[in-house]
Parts: sequence; structure tokens; C-alpha cells
Amino acid sequence: IIMSKKVLTQDEISSLKKLKTDFINITTKIGEVEISLINLKRGKKELEETLLKIQDEEKVLANSLEKKYGQGSISLETGEFLPV
Repeated sequence: IIMSKKVLTQDEISSLKKLKTDFINITTKIGEVEISLINLKRGKKELEETLLKIQDEEKVLANSLEKKYGQGSISLETGEFLPV
């Protein structure tokens, strides 16, 4: 059996090329989004670590002030210590 050669139309070829280009573009964009997510996660982790350090520093300072002044509250505007 001899099969005759079939050729796609220019419109069909153009449609296939456009789909291929669209696919490449969208996969590239997905990759860019994934890279952004990685960077955001890294940034979030760094911020969380900084937050933990700040909280630790706050605890140390609070303990130090409590040993010096006892329990109470401090006005940050005036620096006044009010015992409980």
C-alpha cells in the first residue's frame, strides 16, 4: 500500500508553532515564579530567625530589668517604672 504524502496547511503549522511558543513561555514563567517562591521562603526564614533573636533579646532585657527593679511596667515615653 502506497500512502500519499500529506502536508499541513500554513494555518495549521502556524497554530502548532504558536502553541509550542506559548508552552515554552508559560513553562519559563512557571520557573520564574518558582524561583521567586524560593527567594521569598529564604527571606521569610531569615526574618523568622531575626524575630526569634529579637524575642530572645527582649526576654534577657526583661529579666535583667525585673531583677533590678522588680515586677512592674515601664513607660517608654517617660522611662518611669511602675511597680505592681
